[in-house]
Amino acid sequence: MDAVQQAPAPTGPSKVAQVREFLEAVRAEMRKVTWPTRDELVKATRMIVILSLVLGLAIGLLDWVLQKILVDGVAALAR
Repeated sequence: MDAVQQAPAPTGPSKVAQVREFLEAVRAEMRKVTWPTRDELVKATRMIVILSLVLGLAIGLLDWVLQKILVDGVAALAR
């Protein structure tokens, strides 16, 4: 009969040690992050909201103009 082969012993750090090392590296990187101040965050948020509104209005206006030209204009020509 063949002898049952055993899996080789794990080499290197265990899974728990790997997770601990990863979390320590994450913590070290998070200390390097420069977070915005409240005023910077409010200013950036305000700019994004205004830009979104302007782009929404521009796209809506362009849609309305193209609809008048292509849909209503072509329908008037076909009559």
